[in-house]
Amino acid sequence: MSTPAPSQPHPSPVPPAGREARRLGVALATAVVLVATALALPSSGVERTESLRASYEASKAARGLPHTDPAGTPLHTHDPRFKNALARGGESGAQTLAPADTARTRAAQRYVARERALPDPTLTTTAVRRALPRVPTDRFAMAGGCYTLTAPDGTGLRLQGRAAGTGRAQGLRFQATDLGRYLLYAGPGRFVGDVDGALGVATAPSSATDWIVTAQGEGFAFRLPGGAALQLSRSGARLGDRPTPLALRLGRGCAVFPESQIDITGRPFAGTTSFQEVRGFVDAHTHGMAFEFLGGRAHCGRPWHPYGVTYALVDCPDHAATGGYGAALETFLSGEPSHDPVGWPTFKDWPAPESLTHEGTYYRWMERAWRGGQRLFVNLLVENNKLCQVYPLKKNSCDDMDSIRLQARRMYEFQDYIDAQFGGPGRGFYRIVTDPFQARRVINAGKMAVVMGIETSVPFGCTFKAVLGTDVPACTAADITRQIGEMHRLGVRQMELVNKFDNALGGVAGDNGTTGVIVNGANFLETGTFWDMRHCEPADGESADKTQYALPDSGQPAQDALFGAVGELFGGLLPATPLYPAPLHCNRRGLTGLGEHTIRELVRRGMIFDPDHLSVKARQAALDVIERVDHPGVISSHSWSTADAYPRIYRAGGFITPYAGDSTGFVDKWRTHVGWADERYYWGIGFGADINGLGAQGDPRGADVRNPVTYPFTGLGGVRVSRQHAGRRVYDINRDGVAQYGLYPDWIEDLTKVAGRRGADLFDDMARGTEAYLQMWERSVGVAPDSCRNPDLARTPAQLRRLVRPGMTTTQVLRAVGQPYRRLGRESGVCVRGADAGARAMATISFSPAGRVIGLRA
Repeated sequence: MSTPAPSQPHPSPVPPAGREARRLGVALATAVVLVATALALPSSGVERTESLRASYEASKAARGLPHTDPAGTPLHTHDPRFKNALARGGESGAQTLAPADTARTRAAQRYVARERALPDPTLTTTAVRRALPRVPTDRFAMAGGCYTLTAPDGTGLRLQGRAAGTGRAQGLRFQATDLGRYLLYAGPGRFVGDVDGALGVATAPSSATDWIVTAQGEGFAFRLPGGAALQLSRSGARLGDRPTPLALRLGRGCAVFPESQIDITGRPFAGTTSFQEVRGFVDAHTHGMAFEFLGGRAHCGRPWHPYGVTYALVDCPDHAATGGYGAALETFLSGEPSHDPVGWPTFKDWPAPESLTHEGTYYRWMERAWRGGQRLFVNLLVENNKLCQVYPLKKNSCDDMDSIRLQARRMYEFQDYIDAQFGGPGRGFYRIVTDPFQARRVINAGKMAVVMGIETSVPFGCTFKAVLGTDVPACTAADITRQIGEMHRLGVRQMELVNKFDNALGGVAGDNGTTGVIVNGANFLETGTFWDMRHCEPADGESADKTQYALPDSGQPAQDALFGAVGELFGGLLPATPLYPAPLHCNRRGLTGLGEHTIRELVRRGMIFDPDHLSVKARQAALDVIERVDHPGVISSHSWSTADAYPRIYRAGGFITPYAGDSTGFVDKWRTHVGWADERYYWGIGFGADINGLGAQGDPRGADVRNPVTYPFTGLGGVRVSRQHAGRRVYDINRDGVAQYGLYPDWIEDLTKVAGRRGADLFDDMARGTEAYLQMWERSVGVAPDSCRNPDLARTPAQLRRLVRPGMTTTQVLRAVGQPYRRLGRESGVCVRGADAGARAMATISFSPAGRVIGLRA
């Protein structure tokens, strides 16, 4: 059940002081100057910018690409053409709406239809969280509950104004700040704790109100981080050295702690066994810990805060202090000159689909996505060292690997925080997993499996410097091997080789437009060379890298007029980029020997390789390696590959999650990918949200369309989904689009509306996505494909009986005989061949509830 919004929030964090405040003041002044410059460029600068824009639009029109921005539109990068393109790695025309081989396409479509007709696994439900006990049995069980505190002599803790006293025990809200730690909340601005050395009622949470609870005798001891303990007796309530063991009992009338609502009713679905086929949606590309990247000051808000939503969902200090006018980065990215800096509880301007610097994955929004059917989530650790160095505010190291290690640590802290809210270790919905077998158990338990991945520009320190026309790498093969081992031990299982810069592993696809100009300049600072984009004419007419700004017949490096305007905004921090020849463009840099070594090291550990962001040349070479070593663990996670690569990924046994974007664009991508399905592998599809990764989210279609989402609707597993409330904001996918992560169940419902009569097919394919990802992952760690879709792998019944023995676990059976064609309840089905080479039959392996073989019918 959703928690009602409080009538008034508790106070927001205090502003920084001292040296940090002075640094913030300088940055604010700089930001104000930058924004003022952007809004008041001399007419000659505007004319230069518009002239180049007009030339670029003319070049697009000549190639049959749609016009997007009229003259005078603020410069921005969340261009819906690329958000909804089949391949974000290059501009794609109408020919990408269907694969070229129509016979192959029709066969794939028929195969997918047969897949949808297969029996679905039987699902059950599970509780959202364990019920609050009348008397807590451990130090985690009281999370979120209303409890009284009573000493052994019967004395109860009771508040008297701002003082803490004794009397009839008063109910207090136990708001978890971490596992076994709580705020004792009595209402807005009322927190039990140390007030000037005495037990009292503080106006705001702090370390002086953050109680560490441990078991003591038949009760619980309460201490503050500084060591002061809660003492309670008939002589009064005070702080002392030795805590009084206190009994907790469910109370009544407690204040409600401020929190974003869920607005989904019904129990989450789960499997009837821990090893059966799963259902659920999969997002294979999001940046949940992005609040720590780019130095930790560019991103506003964070997915959790020990003291709750009023501290987590606040704007950046440089935004708030200027009323939203000092947000230079947000202004540049969104094209809007200002925004309302207030987050909780009004959320007037953010989060929003086009607001790219504000938090989108707050934990309650993640919880709503899980409650709405999401069961697998890939969190990518992300960094860009040069853009971090350019940004004036920072608190963290800009080194890519330092940032990745920090973000990985934050993922485990986030898991602990969610566990704390749900009543103890392992009880939260967010479960970090490190192999597909563990992931299957987590999902069948009704929780969300979280995979850790990497998407960064300089992984393992593998940059290079161009010296006299030669690339000198800053890393060795031994460095790569050592650090991949470290990342694997940390939990990383999915990885891209490049992001925004060329590096010692390979070339990048680049970026387009204003973003391309800036990132290309940063690429020069990092490597000593710009992207080596050459004119190319790909065989399919579309599989190229990002189109750079170019003037007709321009082949010589020159000052880019648009970059001149950007240079004015950023004070000339980045060098001028060259003009490139006429499109299409392909980066001449391909996969290096170190890049191939990296892929082979990923393969050796059964990790999942993502070729997104590589240049076409590098990606083709990378997929050549994947095919030579026969590694099925390959994924394009957010449409930063090109159309030539997608069929190869499917043929390898890989999986694809197109960039989410607008619902209309995603439906087009889904139709296209169905035509590439490979009959040898289980079919399903997911999405890559890229939220918090400077990727725009899906825009609303409008409340006045003929087929809007109607609330409430029935979600996956039968849950009832209503409009979400967050404080005083009410979200409606028709009006707001994917403003934040909690709206992805609504977005999937919108997909079904856009797909019309094919909506049920699309929903089925999306619900099968998590199983498809798990099967790809199983193959990547050495499990053979199933013998029904791959008849050459079928064994005789006698061979199967020799391989499958009573007492084997489901994982041992997988490794012995490969993936089953059917995993329903406690039975798995595999194909066997008879004396006639063309004859096949289904053998059934039966398991105990604990997942041990108890029978075989072949």
